[in-house]
Amino acid sequence: MKNSLYATPDIKADVMTALGHFAGYASIFHVVDRGRDLILPGAFQQSLKDRGAAGVKLLWQHDPKEPVGVIDELREDGRGLYVRGRLMLQVARARAAADLLAAGALDGLSIGFHTVESDQRSDGVRLLRRVDLWEISLVTFPMNEQARISHFKSAAQQATETADLITSLTHLTQLMTPLSSQKG
Repeated sequence: MKNSLYATPDIKADVMTALGHFAGYASIFHVVDRGRDLILPGAFQQSLKDRGAAGVKLLWQHDPKEPVGVIDELREDGRGLYVRGRLMLQVARARAAADLLAAGALDGLSIGFHTVESDQRSDGVRLLRRVDLWEISLVTFPMNEQARISHFKSAAQQATETADLITSLTHLTQLMTPLSSQKG
């Protein structure tokens, strides 16, 4: 009986698809941003229901001519608008963005939306109760200073994880070799 523990092409495919993945918060609730807007919980619910993650574009610095990837998950939680996506590394701008993210030179997220329902507080802060979200951008300076990428899978991180995986698989193969030679 032949022992085939793993297939190298499958591992390589998994490694390559993991590059450029990121996660973070595109908006944080109850924070007054640089434009004097404050987004309330529930503001994105209808838009997410209508459009879904696939209907929200991922852009570079709010430029509609510069899409850099896709959004895989988008949801409201107790903190804000959580986003998980991936940069399309075949696109030059996305590769540049990935390099900037990996170096720590860029980590901001910002949203593009149309206001559907809002109120004005006496101090001039606009309370956004419902918005129509159409894009999320990687930005240098986010309007909501707490809207940041918290996780990014760079090539260097992936290389370390891949080396660790190969070491583990090699060790497992060595452990399994005596077992497979005992079988007829």
